[in-house]
Amino acid sequence: MTAPDETPAARIARQARERTAERRSADEAEAGAELDGAEVLDQLHALFTRYVVFPDPESADAVVLWTAATHAVPAWEHAPRLVFCSPEKRCGKSRALDIVTGACHDPLITVNCSIAAVVRSLSDDPPTLLIDEADTIFGTKRQAENNEDLRGILNAGHQRDRPTIRWDITSRQLEKLPTFAMACLASIGDLPDTIMDRAVVIRMRRRGPGESVSPFRTRRDGPDLVAARARVGTWAQGRRDALQKAEPDMPLEDRAADTWEPLIAIADEAGGAWPERARKAAKVLTKAAENDTGSGGIRLLGDLRTIFGQADKRAMLGEVDRLSTELILEGLLGLTESPWRDVGFGRALDAAGLAERLKGYGVTPKPLRFPEGTRRGYDRGPLSDAWARYLPVTAVTDETDD
Repeated sequence: MTAPDETPAARIARQARERTAERRSADEAEAGAELDGAEVLDQLHALFTRYVVFPDPESADAVVLWTAATHAVPAWEHAPRLVFCSPEKRCGKSRALDIVTGACHDPLITVNCSIAAVVRSLSDDPPTLLIDEADTIFGTKRQAENNEDLRGILNAGHQRDRPTIRWDITSRQLEKLPTFAMACLASIGDLPDTIMDRAVVIRMRRRGPGESVSPFRTRRDGPDLVAARARVGTWAQGRRDALQKAEPDMPLEDRAADTWEPLIAIADEAGGAWPERARKAAKVLTKAAENDTGSGGIRLLGDLRTIFGQADKRAMLGEVDRLSTELILEGLLGLTESPWRDVGFGRALDAAGLAERLKGYGVTPKPLRFPEGTRRGYDRGPLSDAWARYLPVTAVTDETDD
């Protein structure tokens, strides 16, 4: 279609670009048809799990599908965010981001990028935005206020045709700039709710005893990621028409369905076991996100280990396997120089505050049987897992109220 003010030379150049794009699309479709989608995703999964310990199989599957989806952005109505977050340092967030960077479509690392530079980098086939240490951007109220424009782009860019409006001082006209792009962020603690609500959230955790990965070296291992990027890119780009027409059966509703639709469309197109794995991942991670909170702190885990150790000694029959919330709080408040007597506004830590601080570590209270009856409390099992992952192996402190 010729624009009203298009010159003959501009029209010839545009038509040449369109013919080139059509030939490239045909070549990509032919090349992509020769690849088995399930095998491509299996290879990507094996590569990712070689270097990263994911918190569960569903998280690994989600990251693989999200990475593949970056290679077909023109097919999507929504561009889900991928968020790697953890309660503490050294949980593998940056390594996971490195691996995704190596395999995703046209990665754009946004360190020191201005908002204008980020926006102007976006196009009909935009790069994948990558933001490490996002907690330094959104961590405090002042930081969040200073980066409100970036948060606005991350929010608006989740849905197609939500441009940001800027005044061009040169042309003295309003300018509509695109925001639509896939984005991956890594952070200690949670990001603003408006970002988390548009994201596939992966709760990374520190490697536990017996968990190991291969060290990643860019010079040695980078070529494997480049090859994986080429493979998944060729496969996905060759199926853009089918992906654009896809209307997958979604196990979720509302915004969660919008966020997961590209990943499930990729899985359905790939076939094999991936359609079932994708839907399981969607349900598991969405359910987990409903109750996610930020870090509770290493100090709390250490103090809880002390409380359980004291209970073991009192019982004199080996390890106790559970404690009531009431006894845990009594023990925490009785510790020497306990920080839990005042957690803000002069209030002591209570049952709700304890539960909130522990959820980030996968530890939640539940009704448990005790000799005196059923009470809410904590099983030792999930706490033992958190202690093994986040605390050094030390003798339990024999601390009392005295």
